[in-house]
Amino acid sequence: MREFTSPGEVKIADESNLCTSLWENAEQHPNRPALAYRDGDRFVDVTSKQFVDEVTALAKGLIGCGIEPGSKVCVYSPTRIEWTYLDYAIWAAGCVTVPIYETSSAEQVEWIVGNSEAVAIFPANSDLESVYAEVAGGLEDCKHVFVLDEGGLDDLKVAGSDVPDADVRERSSAVDKDDLATIVYTSGTTGRPKGCELTHGNLYWDAAQVQTVISDMMTAGESTLLFLPLAHIFGRVIQIGCVFAGAKLAYSTGIPQLTEELGMVKPTFILSVPRVFEKVYNGAQQKAHGEGKGKIFDKAAQVAIEYSKGEQGGGASLPIKLQHAVFDKLVYSKLRHVVGGNVRGAISGGAALGERLGHFFNGVGLPIYEGYGLTETSAGATLNRPGEFKIGSVGKPIPGASVRIADDGEVLLKGGNVFRGYYKHQEATDEALDDEGWFRTGDIGELDSQGYLRITGRKKELIVTAAGKNVAPAVLEDRLRSHILISQAMVIGDGENFIAAMISIDAEEFPKWAEQRGKTGKSIADLVDDAELRGEVAGAVESANKAVSRAESIREFRVVPEDFSIEGGELTPTLKVKRNVVADKYGHLIEEIYGRS
Repeated sequence: MREFTSPGEVKIADESNLCTSLWENAEQHPNRPALAYRDGDRFVDVTSKQFVDEVTALAKGLIGCGIEPGSKVCVYSPTRIEWTYLDYAIWAAGCVTVPIYETSSAEQVEWIVGNSEAVAIFPANSDLESVYAEVAGGLEDCKHVFVLDEGGLDDLKVAGSDVPDADVRERSSAVDKDDLATIVYTSGTTGRPKGCELTHGNLYWDAAQVQTVISDMMTAGESTLLFLPLAHIFGRVIQIGCVFAGAKLAYSTGIPQLTEELGMVKPTFILSVPRVFEKVYNGAQQKAHGEGKGKIFDKAAQVAIEYSKGEQGGGASLPIKLQHAVFDKLVYSKLRHVVGGNVRGAISGGAALGERLGHFFNGVGLPIYEGYGLTETSAGATLNRPGEFKIGSVGKPIPGASVRIADDGEVLLKGGNVFRGYYKHQEATDEALDDEGWFRTGDIGELDSQGYLRITGRKKELIVTAAGKNVAPAVLEDRLRSHILISQAMVIGDGENFIAAMISIDAEEFPKWAEQRGKTGKSIADLVDDAELRGEVAGAVESANKAVSRAESIREFRVVPEDFSIEGGELTPTLKVKRNVVADKYGHLIEEIYGRS
C-alpha cells in the first residue's frame, strides 16, 4: 500500500458557503468584470455588482414563490450565463441545486426530479419543457416551471418583487459549510444515476485548494471561456473557482462556435476534456495536409513532442531547440492563435489525455495540466501544476487531500472535497466510503515516490482473458481515439481467447476522408467493410498495440455503422462508453469476431 498527502491545505471557516465570495467580490470590487456573455459579434461584461444584483433578484423570486430553505431546485439547461445566475440564486435562498443535462431523456428527467424531490425546475427552452411535460404528471411536488427562453427569469423576479433584499442575505447567512449545496446525479454507465450529495464546504474547500495550485492562471485579471456542461461537476467547479478567485468567466454559445469565440474572448486559460484537445490537433493536422503542408506539420509535431520530452527530462538537445525555434514561427504560433493567442495554460480532466497529446501541446507552448477527480470528490482531487508536472500523470493530490493505493491497486481518495454520500441510498454510500472516510474510486492506479498519480484502468472494466491475462482497456482505447478518423473504441475479450475492439468513426472527419478518396456520398454504414477504411483503422490498431504486450494486443476489430452517441444511448453525457449498451447493440458483431455466428 502506498499513500501520499499534499501539504499546504487552505482552511475554510465553518460559516463559509458558496455565496461568501460572491458577496465579498461585489463589496470589494463592484466594477470588476465577473462574467461575460455573447451579444451578436461581441462579448458583454457583467460586473461583480451586476452579478449580485441579478442573483439577489432571482433569490427573492424563489422566496416569493414560497420555496423553503433546503428545497431542491432543478436547472435543466445547457451552459449559459443564466445557469450561473440560478445556481447562486438557489444557494442564496438557502436551497439546493439539482443539475439535469440537456441531453437527458424524459425517463432520466423523471427519475432525477422525482428522486431529488425537487419543487421547481428551470428548462432552458420549449423543447426541454416538452420533454419535462411528458413526465410532469407524476411529479406533483414540482409545482414551479420557469422556461428561460420564454421570460422565465423575468417571471421569477416578479414573484419576488415584494421580498426585501435583506431576506436574501438572512437566508444566505444561515447556510454554513456543512449544509447541502447540490445533488449531482452521476451519469453512470450502468443502472439509474445516483445523486451525489455535495456540501457548500466540499465545493468551497475544493475551489480554495485548486486556486492555490493554479493561482497564476485562476486569479483576478485572468479569464476563461466555459464550454463544458455546467450539469457536469468539472464545469461547475470551474464556475465556482472563477467566482472564488475573481477571474472572469465567459460563456461559449456552443462547440460549433468555439474557435470563433476563443478569438473574441482571448482567454488566458482554458479548461477542457481530452476530446476537444484531440479535435484541435486533428483539425490542424487535417488542414495542413489539405494545403499540401502535411510533411511540415508532421515534422513540427515530432519536434514539439521531442522538445517537451527533453524539457521534462532535464533539457532538450541543441538541434531540437533550433528546430523548435523555427517551427515556433511557422506552426506553433498559429496553433496558439487558434485558442485566442493569450492562453498560457490549460486544465484537462474527465478522461485520460495521453502522453502524446500532452507532450505535443506542451511543446507548442500550450501546457496542459492534467487532473483527476470524480463527482464524489467535487471534481478536482489531484492536479499537475505549473513548474511541477509530469506528463502522463494526473498530478499530485491538491493541498490537504490524500491518495492511497489499496492492495488490489484501487485508487482511494480522502479530503475536504469528498462527498457526504448518495442521496437516499445508504447501501451505495457504505460501499463507496470506508470507516476512515476514504472514497473507493473504482479506478486502478499507481503512485510514485513524489506523489504523482497515474490512472491505469477501471477496476470493474478490467478484462480477464480465457488465459487469465488482465487487460486494462483504457490504454488501448486512448491510443485508438488519437487517430483522426476514430471517434470511440470499446475493447472486448473478457473470458475470450484474444482481445478485440469495436470501433466507431468520427462523423465530422469521415466526409472529408471519403471525398479525398472518391467516395463522396457514401455513409459510414456503406463502408464498414471497405478495404481503405479498414486499412486506416488497422494502422491505428497497430499503433495502439505498441503500448501493450502481445497477450494484451487487439487481434480483431469491427467498424460499427454509426458513431457512438448520447442520443443513441451508447455514451453517457460525459462521453463515457456504456459498455453493456454497445455489447448488446452489436452483439452479432462480437459473436462474429469470436466465431460463434
